[in-house]
Amino acid sequence: PAAGPADERVETRVAGLSPGQPVTLRAVAADDRGCLFQSCAHYRADSRGELHLGTDASHGGDYTGVEPMGLFWSLAPAGMEKPYQRLVPRNTGAPMKVEVLVHQGHSPPGSMPGPVVAKAEVQRLFTTPGVRRIRLKEGVVRGSLFLPPGDGPFPGVIDMYGDEGGLIELRSSLLATRGFAALSLPYFDFEDLPRVMKELKLEYFEEAAKFLQRHPKVKGPGVGVIGTGKGAELALSMITFLPEVVAAVSISGCSSNTVADLHYGDMTLPGLRFDMKKVSVSDSGVFDVFDALDDPANPANSASVIPIEKAEGHFLLVVGEDDRMWKSSLYAELAIKRLRQHGKENFELLSYPGAGHRIDPPSTPFCQVAMDRVLGVPVLGGGESKAHAHAQEHSWGKIQEFLHLHLG
Repeated sequence: PAAGPADERVETRVAGLSPGQPVTLRAVAADDRGCLFQSCAHYRADSRGELHLGTDASHGGDYTGVEPMGLFWSLAPAGMEKPYQRLVPRNTGAPMKVEVLVHQGHSPPGSMPGPVVAKAEVQRLFTTPGVRRIRLKEGVVRGSLFLPPGDGPFPGVIDMYGDEGGLIELRSSLLATRGFAALSLPYFDFEDLPRVMKELKLEYFEEAAKFLQRHPKVKGPGVGVIGTGKGAELALSMITFLPEVVAAVSISGCSSNTVADLHYGDMTLPGLRFDMKKVSVSDSGVFDVFDALDDPANPANSASVIPIEKAEGHFLLVVGEDDRMWKSSLYAELAIKRLRQHGKENFELLSYPGAGHRIDPPSTPFCQVAMDRVLGVPVLGGGESKAHAHAQEHSWGKIQEFLHLHLG
């Protein structure tokens, strides 16, 4: 479609070429701040002078092989832009416009492409018509609630990202287009929330869960939670200690509490620390923090372990086996081992070879190295573009299945 949900595939065809004609397909998009992103791939027309990205292979450029959405997930900052930027919409209410161009001949990435022979614009929608976005100031809770069209009630999900802070609505808005009442929940560096993540109180997350559970548009009795990175680990704590939460999706999370101490009443889970002496820096100035986190399996750090065996609900653990932000595959193994030691089988594991740290909804552009908002330096997230893109597409369907199964 010329306009459609951002998590759906686009079918791209080219007609009217000469048989066997070499062409370069390019995609160009700009983010909310005007930063330009682009991608390219080399194709040859078939004997009828046609091309179909769903069946024809790219022979070069930013990816090779049959990749219907390759032009989208390989979008990267253009040569004149600062490197290591993510293409993530800040405003989910506006579509992301992607221009797809067909150029004569094969031109390598970053070079001057040949003359344009055809072009079309595609609009990627993060909210579809009828989805409502409600800005939230409910007690101490802040964020945005996205409600699907219709009367409901809908399964309720709390959505959280990691230690970059602020409000990230990308996934919540797409969950609402898929029929979930989704609460995008920031927990620091937003409005009147604390500026930095020094310590966290689980009561804040409890209030959010109770708000969502009581909402007239939300199905009961329980709600779900999905988180990435630090948000994943908070999701594990929520399902462990809060009876309102009955399903947790942990994407690239840790089985222990990290960085900031987590308080709940009289209980405290101390945060594992990062040892900056264990950070390595490449010749190009990219930071690798893979080995820097305290070892959660070390008995000296047992007080930080989240006692997930107390949870009555269900877990979905999603990890990329090439996550370089930290050892999320190992942390998932530790979580599963702990559950099994307590006779629990209330989990599923999705483990993806070649995928990196931030596994987002489908076709979100792959970003192996990204600028860290806290450290202000480029940090290696790991992964290989094609494997990571496939992990994003596969896991998105499985996440929705899991949430529907346990939330109704």
